[in-house]
Amino acid sequence: MAEHPAYPVGLRLGGRRIVVLGGGQVAQRRLPALIAAGADIHLVSPEATPSVEAMADAGEITWHRRPYAEGDLATAWYALIATSDTGANTRASAEAEAHRVWCVRADDADAATAWTPATGTSEGVTVAVLTTEARSRDPRHTAAVRDAVVEGLRDGTLVAPHHRTRTPGVALVGGGPGDPDLITVRGRRLLAEADVVIADRLGPRDLLAELPPHVEVIDAAKIPYGRFMAQEAINDALIEHAKQGKSVVRLKGGDPYVFGRGMEELQALAEAGIACTVVPGISSSISVPGAAGIPVTHRGVAHEFTVVSGHVAPDDERSLVDWPSLARLTGTLVVLMGVDKIGRIAETLVAHGRSPDTPVALVQEGTTAAQRRVDATLATVADTVVARNVKPPAVIVIGEVVGVGPHGAA
Repeated sequence: MAEHPAYPVGLRLGGRRIVVLGGGQVAQRRLPALIAAGADIHLVSPEATPSVEAMADAGEITWHRRPYAEGDLATAWYALIATSDTGANTRASAEAEAHRVWCVRADDADAATAWTPATGTSEGVTVAVLTTEARSRDPRHTAAVRDAVVEGLRDGTLVAPHHRTRTPGVALVGGGPGDPDLITVRGRRLLAEADVVIADRLGPRDLLAELPPHVEVIDAAKIPYGRFMAQEAINDALIEHAKQGKSVVRLKGGDPYVFGRGMEELQALAEAGIACTVVPGISSSISVPGAAGIPVTHRGVAHEFTVVSGHVAPDDERSLVDWPSLARLTGTLVVLMGVDKIGRIAETLVAHGRSPDTPVALVQEGTTAAQRRVDATLATVADTVVARNVKPPAVIVIGEVVGVGPHGAA
């Protein structure tokens, strides 16, 4: 008899009893999606991986710590059979068939009444890829197709326009430290849908080259501001374009709320009655040291890290940083926007008790192709910056963690 193809369908499992037999790696991979579906999940297994056990401890699943017994599937809507006992799997599969329970067999797809597709999500849409015939099942191929479709939807290379009216407004998007691959999935999607992008100098510039030709890209540093402050002019530009019914993305480096003046922009938009979405970004304060082989914390070395702005010198009356207190801390100090003030910062830290031999690393253009790392100490950093011609943007890391990683000065 000719083999019939599988019929794809979406199961709504919220509140319905789901039975999972086996607490190993298969269950560990499949359980999160079942939990997200709101299912009433019962795990039957004498043992479980630490991750699965943590799900039970958190109350996300009910764990019956025993082997499979006949009757476990009698009231189930759906079953995932994934034990290492082939005999138990066969008996459970027969019980599922007798009670008309959809059943996935991890050890024998041909004996199952349901198959699990390779799935991914984008913009609230679930993409499910399923091989329709048992003899041609290739999990790697279906996963590759899934990945290609989801990635295409996320980065805009696969065009699937929305047939609905878009709500105009502004998205404050954190672009991450510089590498275009380090923007969030949501941020990349909003960029692909934007009519106007107002970008910071420190934003990931390579992302702008990917935008469609019709997108208007505005350099925030070049917005004319006349009698206004530059930030006020940027706020006005955001409001103006949004009021024209356009979808506007304010692309900022790092995270919008880490020395990014994102809250000022959000407040201005709120006062103007403009809807605004904030998309967090990976902060350079953590990611750039990591890219240079420096952990901001490390067991036995540093149990804390502090991030401060160095755009105002310690002796400037506008400074809000308590530098004497920072000098007394034993953890890691990360300084952003401090290249031209690092000499006075180092002097202040030493004057208030930090050892002049404390290691310092400056990571310029972190996570980009131009990244370089320059090492010094608090005693030598001022001269090193000049001698090595270190330029902004650079993240400065001060503390013993500088010497932990495997990478030396570049």
